Amino acid sequence: MAVNFVETRVNGKNTLVPSAEIEERTVIVKGRGFKIASVRDEDVTEGELVKNPETFIAALKQSGLKADVLTFFQRPPDLQPKFAQHFELENYAAVPVTTFEAWWEKLPQEARKNTRRAAKRGVEVKVAIFDDELARGIHKICNETPVRQGRPFWHYGKSFEQIKIEHATYVERSDFIAAYFEGELIGFIKMVYVDRLASIMAILALNSHYDKRPMNALLSKAMEVCAQKGVGYFVYGNYIYGNKKDSSLVEFKRRNGFEQIDFPRYYIPLTLKGKIYVGLKLYRGAVGLLPAPVLNLLLKIRSRLHGAEKKPAAAKED
Repeated sequence: MAVNFVETRVNGKNTLVPSAEIEERTVIVKGRGFKIASVRDEDVTEGELVKNPETFIAALKQSGLKADVLTFFQRPPDLQPKFAQHFELENYAAVPVTTFEAWWEKLPQEARKNTRRAAKRGVEVKVAIFDDELARGIHKICNETPVRQGRPFWHYGKSFEQIKIEHATYVERSDFIAAYFEGELIGFIKMVYVDRLASIMAILALNSHYDKRPMNALLSKAMEVCAQKGVGYFVYGNYIYGNKKDSSLVEFKRRNGFEQIDFPRYYIPLTLKGKIYVGLKLYRGAVGLLPAPVLNLLLKIRSRLHGAEKKPAAAKED
């Protein structure tokens, strides 16, 4: 098999990485010291990512890709481990979708109050068509502040053309939920439908309109759409990241009805280096290896170095 190069996003930047077609999947390899193979855009790739690890690995080794580890996960609601290989539990922040009313009634009073506040303060929320007008509004939101969640924001400073191209991915099976105030876009959600999941790929709002609670209004409308379409789970990224179990973002998700759903992610070593990587659990990264008190201290230092945001903002932007 021939090794090609495809573009993927690494830390918010488009980067060319080695790739090969294996069992109808585009497999990419990332990493310097350790080469990690995975299915490209695995979070939004429909169907079972790897049906048979043995045949998949055999094809991977014949492909010409140089990899130390293969990783893939089982997508909810497929929660029980199916394979004998090494795995760890990963998690989603998810709402099991039944009806909008069932979700609404379970929300704490504060969350319902914030959603109503958005409407009272003039926020209009609707499903929007992705076009140049919406892309211009998204571009403005992305360039409001260089720092979000206490770290440099990956998409700050990008051109309109870059923003439009990046948000046009998987648009044929996406919905854009848009929040407007006096005709101006002040927040949006892009959610992609993957099997029975609706997964948030981006959720951002202008900090300058934080007082109008556009995030709460956006999530409420998104839940309404999910219930109408019979989605199984509405997913808002991870619930927790490694040992970072307490944050304003985790609390925001909890208050808006999201709960932790665990599912297996496999790490299969392919080389001696891969065995070291898996044996030492290096895939957890600093967020998963450092003790929580040390991690929290480092995160506070990072926030101070980059300057605190004027208003707290829940955000997700791949």
